[in-house]
Amino acid sequence: MPKRPNIVLIMTDQLRGDCLGYAGHPDVKTPYLDTLASRGVSFDHAYSSCPSCIAARAALHTGLSQEHHGRTGYEDGIPWRYPHTLAGELTKAGYQTQCVGKMHVHPMRNYLGFQNVELHDGYLHYSRYASAPWKESQKIADDYFHWLKQEKGVDADVTDTGLECNGWVARPWIYEEKYHPTNWVSDRSIDFLRRRDPERPFFLMASYVRPHPPFDAPGYYFDLYRGRNLSPPAVGDWEDDSLLVSQGRVFDSKCGPVDPDLIREAQIGYYACITHLDHQIGRLLQALVEYEEYDNTLFLFTSDHGEELCDHHMFRKARPYEGSCRIPLLISGNESLLAGMRPGTVCHEVVELRDIMPTLLDFAGAPIPEQIDGESLLPAVAGRQKPIRAFLHGEHFYGEDSNHWIVTEKDKYIWYTETGEEQYFDLSADPKELHNRILDPKYYDRIDTLRKTLIQLLKDRPEGFSDGSRLIAGQPYGPYMGKR
Repeated sequence: MPKRPNIVLIMTDQLRGDCLGYAGHPDVKTPYLDTLASRGVSFDHAYSSCPSCIAARAALHTGLSQEHHGRTGYEDGIPWRYPHTLAGELTKAGYQTQCVGKMHVHPMRNYLGFQNVELHDGYLHYSRYASAPWKESQKIADDYFHWLKQEKGVDADVTDTGLECNGWVARPWIYEEKYHPTNWVSDRSIDFLRRRDPERPFFLMASYVRPHPPFDAPGYYFDLYRGRNLSPPAVGDWEDDSLLVSQGRVFDSKCGPVDPDLIREAQIGYYACITHLDHQIGRLLQALVEYEEYDNTLFLFTSDHGEELCDHHMFRKARPYEGSCRIPLLISGNESLLAGMRPGTVCHEVVELRDIMPTLLDFAGAPIPEQIDGESLLPAVAGRQKPIRAFLHGEHFYGEDSNHWIVTEKDKYIWYTETGEEQYFDLSADPKELHNRILDPKYYDRIDTLRKTLIQLLKDRPEGFSDGSRLIAGQPYGPYMGKR
């Protein structure tokens, strides 16, 4: 009897959809991910509909849209209780299920259906405050921090570099490379291959925190980029620099630094983290070859959201621009595992994190729960052209920058919920969103169509954003709607 295929989900945090060699980035080098892309199918219109860690991961783990998993922004401390999860369904289907790295759920040791989790969530303020319950403290519950203190002493921490987990300041890792959290995820993932049950297929989620700040890759990777002429951030003719002027000296500002040298340092640090990550993914791929499982394994690579990286005088995520909400997504494997696949192709369908759960369940031959909102991507991988969706609705609660948006393969409409400001970008002609066409008569009919689409999508929402005929700004909004 042939062996049932394995599944490896490689998850990253805050990785832009364009910052990869196979995506054509002029500066970033990712040879191992390029290898996966060359033997698979990549999606160049993949998005995170709620681009921050918690809401994005809810979509991935449940297959639900934000209207149904209930998370419309970032808020810690809300329990994760869902009847169906990706790992839970694969466990039911007979897979040995393991996560190594970031989960970012509550409570912290909630396994979400995995049979085992070796946890590293990165630095989370909520779990580091003095008021955090003992069992929810990262110093107790996070496996990487527990290991680092055993290895380097009780005072050792990722903050020893002097960097903050949301800041744009960058500098190399101060300990030996083997102690870096990116290496730790690969180490523990490879150890899972050593000790797994050889009689069962496995589902491994290798969930890396980088390139999310802190930008602290080992020095070798900083050196790769220091001598390069890096492409400057994209700045649209619609943007102003008022926030940059007022906040550009704040280390974790939402605009990034005002100093051009520090902008370049942030780029170097971010790109260094990506190539370091790529090399550590390479270690995992080579281990799978040695265990003779590489050709019997499906790989899915993605991220929870992007990083604005000083585009449009912005930093971090949560806003509706491509640097923030467009993510990498590729499916790779031996052609015998993916019938009809043409390796190295690019699919232009609009896809989202909610599609990962049904895709992997479909591949495993496991039942797909009726309640989920995502669609299996396997038909698209095989070149069958039934459209996955005509558009995607995204949103994020973000204070005065709270937003809703509609994106298609060709364009994007944005509505800010506090002010009512609208924007429209013709992505097919302007992929970097340099020109807001909201007042261009050429696009009035198209803008009206997308606006009406959003009006209908929001008319039954509890916030009161729409009465069915118009959008209504200034309504109460928060990061959590509860289960619906």
